[in-house]
Amino acid sequence: MLKEAKIKKICKRFGNDRTRMMDIVREIQQEFGYVPPKYYDLIAREANTHRVEVQSVVSFYTFLSDRKKGKIIIRLCEDIIDKMAGADEVAAAFERELGIAFGETTDDGKFSLEWTACIGMSDQAPAALANDTVLTNLTPEKVPEIIQALKKKADPQVLVTECGDGNNADQLIQTMVQNNICERGEVLLGDYDLEAGLRKAIEKTPEEVIEDVKNSGLRGRGGAGFLVGLKWEFTRNAPGEDKYILCNADEGEPGTFKDRVLLTERPDLVFEGMTVAAFAIGAQTGIVYLRAEYAYLRAFLEDVLNRRRAAGLLGNNICGKDGFNFDIRIQMGAGAYICGEESSLISSCEGMRGDPSDRPPFPAIAGYRVAPTAVNNVESYCCATRVMDKGADWFSGIGTEKSAGTKLLSVCGDCERPGIYELPFGVTVNELLKKVGAEDAAAMQVGGPSGQMINPSQFDRAISFEDLPTGGSIMVFNKQRDLLEVVEAFMEFFAEEDCGYCVPCRVGNVLLLNRLKQIRNGKGVTEDMDYLEKLGKATKRMSRCGLGQTSPNPILSTLENFRPIYTEVVRDNTSGLQKSFDVLEAMEQANEVTGRQSVLFHA
Repeated sequence: MLKEAKIKKICKRFGNDRTRMMDIVREIQQEFGYVPPKYYDLIAREANTHRVEVQSVVSFYTFLSDRKKGKIIIRLCEDIIDKMAGADEVAAAFERELGIAFGETTDDGKFSLEWTACIGMSDQAPAALANDTVLTNLTPEKVPEIIQALKKKADPQVLVTECGDGNNADQLIQTMVQNNICERGEVLLGDYDLEAGLRKAIEKTPEEVIEDVKNSGLRGRGGAGFLVGLKWEFTRNAPGEDKYILCNADEGEPGTFKDRVLLTERPDLVFEGMTVAAFAIGAQTGIVYLRAEYAYLRAFLEDVLNRRRAAGLLGNNICGKDGFNFDIRIQMGAGAYICGEESSLISSCEGMRGDPSDRPPFPAIAGYRVAPTAVNNVESYCCATRVMDKGADWFSGIGTEKSAGTKLLSVCGDCERPGIYELPFGVTVNELLKKVGAEDAAAMQVGGPSGQMINPSQFDRAISFEDLPTGGSIMVFNKQRDLLEVVEAFMEFFAEEDCGYCVPCRVGNVLLLNRLKQIRNGKGVTEDMDYLEKLGKATKRMSRCGLGQTSPNPILSTLENFRPIYTEVVRDNTSGLQKSFDVLEAMEQANEVTGRQSVLFHA
């Protein structure tokens, strides 16, 4: 009965609102260590929905569970950058120290070990989460001390003996994370006048604000590059009284961590940009969708929002402007890469699985709660604030003709100076490699796994929408790296992270991964390269959302730019036999059923 009372209280705290299901189940898990299936019916009744909706949410998100786990869950990042930095050795040390394997919980119920996808710490890998506490620059030698400290006091925050720079040392954050800002530009990380952009915006009409953003040439910084002002215009002109502003702070692309730094050091710039957008389109509600991996920033961000409310920068009659009412809430994610796609993000904000939606209609017409919704990412809102402050001409005068402004780049991998670089669009790859200290680069992954891998003959190309677009992730690989290993890691990520909705993506990624593994295991034939190319293109063409439309890129871009890494390990199939077929392995199941070993006769 006590559990039932607590669950009812949690549901009531969120207004018994089905669309707040993410918050409800997150709090229930925080209270009990998991979301007990036997209470799904109760949760459904209290939230005015159905049991299947509760179950689907809990089963969809990585950080939610229907079974009890350890009081401390250690989630070690398994992306390729962390693996290159020694994550496997760190994992082995955790297993030795705790006496369990990954995916298991200690008998006393104190610890669970799990692998997890990129947690936004690729500049200080190997990294892990101990509950919500971030552990950076791990080594096998540090593991015994970590476990000993946690056994002594079951609070991961005791591991933070020294805080990182900037606001990482703020009383509400207190994390060992470093910003690693290596180069500051004039748009995002330079000096700026707080609220100057917002105050100038409200002196204009909403239409004039939109026109300024359009004239600036500001394009969305998530990678697709749609014009921000045009999206706002569509949203403002769409029929409907209620309109919404959503901020995508779910940067799950491996190798990306720029939004982490903006949320830490420029939160006011983000919220100011959202407020400018609200004025422009006529919205009264804003939502920041914050990825679960950045939960350590939540209290700090909530405090910033509270201070803005107290200063009249959020709430009713903002900045003394009669009728300008707008406020922002934070919606926590729960570990799902697909929620970086805008329609999936909207589904998650509505308390459902992060399934993508068919388009049209686009969110600008029918988004959150089927109302006109503008969805932009953290960096885009920051840029919009600066456009309003410094003017459209100032912003468009930076970068290139088709790519205005600066780009915040997250650089990691085989380089001397990994970190954050704010550079004008148009910077060449060679110039970037020199800045980051990567003179031995054999390949660069631009735009994360969903982007493209380029070879040294392409290093004179420019980072820009018209040449090499990127949401921000830049990974450098030197001549000692096995690039097929990198490609396999990317494909494993996509096979794990797809939502499972459409067949081309759900099946196509697995087939691509399996054939790639055959090639890496020495069982590939020349025809396999054609198979990969045809299947990859079909998967891109037939998939429902951006994940499946870009997931084959690791294979397709390396087939185009690094074909020798495939031709060196495949063989001509002159016999016509399927080299990847192992007759002995195929008969293993029959041997188990009959209880005897099959005998092969050779002619």
